[in-house]
Amino acid sequence: MDTFWDFVKSPFAWGLAIGLAIWFFTWKASIAAKRNLKKENKRLQAEMRDLEMHLNTQLKINASGNNSIQEKVDNLKEQNETLRVNLAALQNKPGRSELRALHTMETAVRLMREQAPGFASAWEVALRQAENEYDEAAGGLRKLVRKVIALPGPGESNEKDDKHSDD
Repeated sequence: MDTFWDFVKSPFAWGLAIGLAIWFFTWKASIAAKRNLKKENKRLQAEMRDLEMHLNTQLKINASGNNSIQEKVDNLKEQNETLRVNLAALQNKPGRSELRALHTMETAVRLMREQAPGFASAWEVALRQAENEYDEAAGGLRKLVRKVIALPGPGESNEKDDKHSDD
């Protein structure tokens, strides 16, 4: 037993004991850190699953919204094409060119009466001006204004004009 106590009192034994104590506490700390890292890893994986599920749902919502918008755009393109074809067909109907010429002549005659009655050159100027006016009115802002205000066309009269002519 004396040899045991001699060994315990030796500097080697003290160094071995201190080294083993340091190793034990380091080992214990590493096990605790490893356990904490596993818990943190599980928590982060759960959060990642939740985020993936949320992202998946968000992508599905965006995809369905994009699909519905694309369907609406395609539908509107088809309607636009149909309306364009119908407009072209209506403008090419028989009698349309005659109606245009009649409207142009009516406007030209009205302008000739106002500007210079009896002069052929003034008639030609008025005729060209009436054609330009009709072309502007056939497609553009004037057409919209005419529809909104609902002005009478050539040959028609306002109710106000009829009432004043009776007086």
